[in-house]
Amino acid sequence: MSSISLFKRALRTLQNESRGRIPQRVNRWFKWLAPGLLVKRWILLSAGGVVLTSLGLAIWVKLTPVFYIIKFTAQVLEKITTIIPNHVSGPIALILGLVFIFWGQTRTVGSITEVLKPDHDRKLIDVLMDHRRLNRGPKIVVIGGGTGLSSLLRGLKVYSANITAIVTVADDGGSSGRLRREIGVLPPGDIRHCLTALADQEKLLTELFEYRFRAGSGLVGHSFGNLFLTAMSDITGDLEQAVAASSQVLAVRGRVLPATLTDVSLWAELADGRRIEGESNITDARGVIKKIGCTPEHPPALPAALKAIQEADYIIIGPGSLYTSIIPNLLVPEITDAIAARLIPRIYVCNIMTQPGETDGYSVSDHIKAIDEACGKRLFNAILVNRKYPSAGSLIKYAQVKSHPVFLDREETSKLGRRIVVTNVMYEDEETNLVRHNSERLARVLLRWYSRAHA
Repeated sequence: MSSISLFKRALRTLQNESRGRIPQRVNRWFKWLAPGLLVKRWILLSAGGVVLTSLGLAIWVKLTPVFYIIKFTAQVLEKITTIIPNHVSGPIALILGLVFIFWGQTRTVGSITEVLKPDHDRKLIDVLMDHRRLNRGPKIVVIGGGTGLSSLLRGLKVYSANITAIVTVADDGGSSGRLRREIGVLPPGDIRHCLTALADQEKLLTELFEYRFRAGSGLVGHSFGNLFLTAMSDITGDLEQAVAASSQVLAVRGRVLPATLTDVSLWAELADGRRIEGESNITDARGVIKKIGCTPEHPPALPAALKAIQEADYIIIGPGSLYTSIIPNLLVPEITDAIAARLIPRIYVCNIMTQPGETDGYSVSDHIKAIDEACGKRLFNAILVNRKYPSAGSLIKYAQVKSHPVFLDREETSKLGRRIVVTNVMYEDEETNLVRHNSERLARVLLRWYSRAHA
């Protein structure tokens, strides 16, 4: 009796486990029938092909072998029904057929999954559905540079794979500046940040691209990604091709494009009369910027960047350093003309804090006026402003370097004819008291505004 009860208990356990697995399997198989996956039509087409092939073969051989095969099969089936009644043999054959079909398809999909997704973290159907959803996302063009842009891209890639980041190439500081001076390549730093932000869960490769050498003659301070892009530029011939090749390595979701392939240098005229040359020197000068420009004066835009803007459903400018990350892109006349010509939702993401040496004491309207004055055109019809103020600890830390929250002067901003989107998109690190845009929240708010503006 004890062995029987033990057997019953084991049977109940197996039944409970199978109840959990079967609904999951059924649910997973029903996902393959979801609209838009472009799977059902090809399965039906294949089935139709099998029927047509069989029919063609039968016609070709004048049905002689087919006739005898059908006749032999009919005799066998008739013999079986004399032994086992048809109301029993029929369902048995039907069930066996369905089991074989289900088993065969499961093993087929499993074999494909082992090749395409060897880690088994996600089911192939889920990957396929995400792929379809992301490729149907809006065509978004994001313009800027620095960590602000890469932070936004990290959030946007969850909603669309049709993202194009247009990045400044005016950087002349740090590792990028050294490579620019020593080798003569366009600065790859901002592009590297955007590539790793758009990488599709390639954690190891992302860490590799962001790795910074701490020792070695001539290597200290350089990041591996910068060196990689520099080498690829030399191999492929230009930065555009180097970025495209690197995007394949990182499995990038979207594209990253330099605003121009021209070697651009920034200059700024300050309120005290000084003229500062070089992007990194502008911030270090700690003056009030009255005018900003670049040398050469009218650099040609990258054709692919212009095409992306012309085909875009949505254009986002920023966030990022106003004078050294955002405006440098807008100093390319063809880019500003292309943006201004588009009658689509266009929004500027304003910084949360002022930046010492660039936007000291700037309000929201001051940011808008600076962009309008630099490019001579009205490029966006809305501005996103953070609503929540940082904590006292963060305010004290930022005040020590003369940085403060960007004040929303609503009346003055409204006079500039922009729609104001006020929301909480701030992330505050409790340990370091650093204030940044929250990638996920910012992307969600921007896509929600786009849906309303596009409706």
